[in-house]
Amino acid sequence: MGRIEGKVIIVTGAARGQGEATARLFVEQGARVVLTDVLASEGHAVAEDLGERALFIKHDITEEAAWTDVVNRTLDHFGAVDGLVNNAGVTHFSRINESQTADFDRVMAINVRGSWLGMKAVSQAMIPKRKGAIVNIASINGLRGSLGMTIYDASKWAMRGMTKSAALDLAGHGIRVNSVHPGAVDTPMINPERDLDTKEMAQNFSIPLGRVGFPIDVAQASLFLISDEAAFITGAELAVDGGTMAGFAGDITTML
Repeated sequence: MGRIEGKVIIVTGAARGQGEATARLFVEQGARVVLTDVLASEGHAVAEDLGERALFIKHDITEEAAWTDVVNRTLDHFGAVDGLVNNAGVTHFSRINESQTADFDRVMAINVRGSWLGMKAVSQAMIPKRKGAIVNIASINGLRGSLGMTIYDASKWAMRGMTKSAALDLAGHGIRVNSVHPGAVDTPMINPERDLDTKEMAQNFSIPLGRVGFPIDVAQASLFLISDEAAFITGAELAVDGGTMAGFAGDITTML
């Protein structure tokens, strides 16, 4: 307990799923958390449940002015900004010859511009204190390509690259920047109706550990990277994927 005691962390996309799990874990571990999302009613409900250590702000991450407002309100309410988890994002499925320019622009605006604006905004508040930590929630799709996901994959590769460059830009100010790359996680993004069997999902995704991930698995990775336990880690990428990126998990003898 208390692994991030006293820290003030902004978590985007925190009204449900992975972001909600992260916000709840961070409060449990001693942080004060600003939850942001476009889903206002759900976000307010989560913050109210978490109590005085949580604040919800409705937030469009694609707008620079909205980021300025979030940082200013965080400073006014809690007096500091010690960390950011860029969790908000969208997915998109379509083969390249079926994709539309509007789809590309929307996914890039949310996944890439939104995360870039977040790093830019919070770093300005962290630089005077010469410390801080940023975690960008990317995907294993930022470590490989996937059939029918050119737009989404492009956005997650971009997040991976931005993380490394930002880590170099901000290292001299004592600010760390790392990325987390989840595999298949049982969230509304891949299981919107909450009706898919998780064991069957694991088989479909060929996960070596035999199960899909859960939001808490990703939240724990973010907790580590935000905490001082990761004080000498920056510009790194952490796959939280049940071994998916380790390689082929089938019986190769059947192919010989």
